[in-house]
Amino acid sequence: MASLIRQPNGRKRIQFRDTKERRQSISFGKMSDKKADAVLARIEDLIAAKVAGYPMEQSTAKWLAGLDDIIYERIAKTGLVATRESQVKIQLVDFISQYIEKRSDVKPSTRTTWGRTAKHLQAYFGKHRDLSTITPGDAKDFRMFLIRKELAENTVRRTCGIAKQFFQDAIDRELIDRNPFKHRDIPTTTRGNAARQFFVSGEMSERILEACPNNQWRLIFALSRYGGLRCPSEHVLLRWEDVNWERERLTITSPKTEHHEGQESRVIPLFSEIRPYLDKAFEEAEDGEIYVISQRGPRSAATNLRTQFTRIIKRAGYKPWPKLFHNLRATRQTELIQSGIDPQAVCSVIGNSIRVMSEHYYTLTDDTLNKMLDVETCAICVQKPPEVCRGVQKAVNN
Repeated sequence: MASLIRQPNGRKRIQFRDTKERRQSISFGKMSDKKADAVLARIEDLIAAKVAGYPMEQSTAKWLAGLDDIIYERIAKTGLVATRESQVKIQLVDFISQYIEKRSDVKPSTRTTWGRTAKHLQAYFGKHRDLSTITPGDAKDFRMFLIRKELAENTVRRTCGIAKQFFQDAIDRELIDRNPFKHRDIPTTTRGNAARQFFVSGEMSERILEACPNNQWRLIFALSRYGGLRCPSEHVLLRWEDVNWERERLTITSPKTEHHEGQESRVIPLFSEIRPYLDKAFEEAEDGEIYVISQRGPRSAATNLRTQFTRIIKRAGYKPWPKLFHNLRATRQTELIQSGIDPQAVCSVIGNSIRVMSEHYYTLTDDTLNKMLDVETCAICVQKPPEVCRGVQKAVNN
């Protein structure tokens, strides 16, 4: 397709015929044979892309971006690429900013999370990096950059997953032809972290309830610890009309799952551990009050609940656990499953799936381990009941 001409003075030229069968020549000056062969491969890729009408390889695009203007213009004169002045470059930072701005269909918290990923990408790639020049190798280096910043493993995975989402949109718009973050060495699925799981026992819960400054805080804690609500998103949307006193049910509006059909809300029991604090909140509510968590109380500072809750935990004499509100949900889910209730039913009440529960919620407690000690099984073949165990029969016969 193209040939490398080695001149006596050490200079190298590449010759080829363009789509109109005209002979073209590009001079690259003095370079080693190894580098000249590598350049030849790049030029052949450009020729193939020109003939077939397909985008060039991303590695070739990155190579072009790194050339000085003189060499680049020599290639451009042959018609293999556009001149730099006429090229429309799409900068990574600009593309992501436009993507986030256009996504008015997502919650502000989601846009904030995307913004953090955008800042990480800008810190690593810079403000002016061309979107099309980022390779899978660059994406792997970006992951290592996040790890060196000592971010948690799940944070690294989630950040790379969001970056993968950005690049997928660029593919959908035919701006690039492959996703550099879609690579086996770049995991994007979060996984459970046993070190951050914590079981909040009944004794701890009672002491924390005693340390709460008022009934509103006791209700917030009870809804999290015994109702399994997501805090604060599900607490602040709970209305008095969602309380069915006669049937002892609560209808929980769930912003996290509302984008899934049929999962805008879920119904949970009005657990006995919640009832006294809900009764008192109803007595204290002003006429016309819509929401269970009062506008006059913690609801007005919902974004700062963690700070106040941390103080409450310390006042109760405990060290704050890793995931303050999530661990409360997880504790309740663990309790309900260990009580013998069908796991699928428990997941429906908590508002997650069996897979998510197994990986991120369920905690193996000492009580469960102790119960296992009481299970009667055959010591020979671990079958139950022992009287029908063939291993036992064989032992007796011998």
